[in-house]
Amino acid sequence: MTGRRRSSPRSFSRAPAVALASAVACAAVTTSLLAACGSLPGASADSGEKDPITVMTWAPQDTRATNMPGMPAMAEAYARWVNSRGGLSGHPLRVLTCNDRNDSVAAAQCAQRAADRGAVAVVGSYSQFGRSFMSPLEVKGIPFIGGYGASDEEFASPLSYPVNGGQASLLAGNGRQLAGSCTRVALVRPDTIQGDQMPELLNSGLENGSRQPAQDIKAPEDGTDYSGEVTRALTGVGADPAVYGTSDKGGKAAGSCVTASLGDHTDAFFDSFRRLQEDNPKVHIASVLGSVSQSLVDRTGGGSGPLEGAYLTGWYPVASDARWEPMRKVINDFAFGDNRIDPADQGVQTTWIAYTVLRALVRQLDDEGVEEITPHALQETLDHGDRAIDTGGLTPKLRWRDDDMLAVQDFPRIVNGMVTYQAVQGGQLVAVKDGFVNVTKTLERRRTDT
Repeated sequence: MTGRRRSSPRSFSRAPAVALASAVACAAVTTSLLAACGSLPGASADSGEKDPITVMTWAPQDTRATNMPGMPAMAEAYARWVNSRGGLSGHPLRVLTCNDRNDSVAAAQCAQRAADRGAVAVVGSYSQFGRSFMSPLEVKGIPFIGGYGASDEEFASPLSYPVNGGQASLLAGNGRQLAGSCTRVALVRPDTIQGDQMPELLNSGLENGSRQPAQDIKAPEDGTDYSGEVTRALTGVGADPAVYGTSDKGGKAAGSCVTASLGDHTDAFFDSFRRLQEDNPKVHIASVLGSVSQSLVDRTGGGSGPLEGAYLTGWYPVASDARWEPMRKVINDFAFGDNRIDPADQGVQTTWIAYTVLRALVRQLDDEGVEEITPHALQETLDHGDRAIDTGGLTPKLRWRDDDMLAVQDFPRIVNGMVTYQAVQGGQLVAVKDGFVNVTKTLERRRTDT
């Protein structure tokens, strides 16, 4: 497959630092959390504090396709928390939010708004339209830190600093996970440009386990009834109860598996699957975290629902892991019951990790005596900083120097090729393998169309 990335980096200009007076900022940015407005703990107009740091977090909300409202909500809660502790090394944190609406024009507008409002970085955001939003950021030299990984440009632009391996690592990891149990696999995925990449990525993991390529089933991204796709998937894997009880040459239980990655509409697919699965009770189902979450498992019947026993691949430790406790405490204390924030959602988790990175970067600059936090200062630290950033064990330690980039075709900005294997057991997402699984070699060896 031909990579959808820029042929060469462009030169970047240094963006000017922007300091907004609190009265003007409060009136102009009503959706932001503004540290100098009102009586926010840890910041006051005459406290001698450092200049505020403005960033943006965007995500689609209230659309017919994938929605990630928890990401900007998590960013706002993080800002409340960090400002209650004196800000980022003394800098009050201001968070702008934007709805990308799953639309290329809106995504570009969000990026332009970030530039116009003096954001020094875009942090922990989701958009499928990297081609639209990266250009306005590149013109102003604004780093894109810890995006969700939903677009190719996040793993190609020299101004992007991903914290996970994106769709590439999830699909390759899911393929490897399924290769241990499934002799035949069908993949149900969106009929979109992003969806077109999924088969080769999943197949790289299946091939790693000496399995045949998956049956590729295209589906509408915003569908409500997937009965046709379920039937095609079951037919594709030859779902016949007679095959069960046999074993393959490796001694593993033979079986048929259907994995679906349709974002917010994965639940609609599994609802259709539930209604048709009675004739194929032993077909295993699978997905990736982000398409399936604990809240979805709960909504669909928990341990007695269609997702019981599902194989899942994620980027981070299972949501019940103690390493998430600091994030949970911030949500409990500073989200004020905001029901958009699900601590088990990978978008919320990615935003937490991205802001952890931002905080560490500002601390590094502060230690170096840099008081003015600009896009250029952040970019220089990200590109050349010697310190690896510790995310509390939620990812490997992160660094984005040239030597840290993995040799993954089409995704040269990946620095974290780790995934986790999970499953639904007793209605709960649980880890089925200790620690992380490194899929870097699987991605590096995958075959791509040329």
